[in-house]
Amino acid sequence: MIRAGLLLALALLPFAGPAQTPQGFADAKAQADRDEASLDPVKRAAFQQAQSRQLETSVANCADPRHDTAAFVILVEVDARGRIVRTWRQGDTALAVCVEKELNGRFLEPPPRAPFLAAFELSFTP
Repeated sequence: MIRAGLLLALALLPFAGPAQTPQGFADAKAQADRDEASLDPVKRAAFQQAQSRQLETSVANCADPRHDTAAFVILVEVDARGRIVRTWRQGDTALAVCVEKELNGRFLEPPPRAPFLAAFELSFTP
């Protein structure tokens, strides 16, 4: 959990994907659900720490008290070096759009295989 004026209930779900990149959010989420179980606990913990660092920076850069804090999900495709090369977003608030833009091009842990998908699922509580 990250505190930045609001309590951020954060669910980070790392998962891997096959060689073919999904075309839409639903396909990417389905792929995520299938591939998540393939990660070993040690790799999952390291990847989640990298996600948390990047998300904390992105949320801080996007912080604006006028932003709607409705829940949103951002899926990212990570290349072999750990660079975020593609995103999918569910949620159209200004905060969701900003966080998606902030994450694009950032680096996470190098994944066990590429492409690799990771989910950032965020909900906010006062």
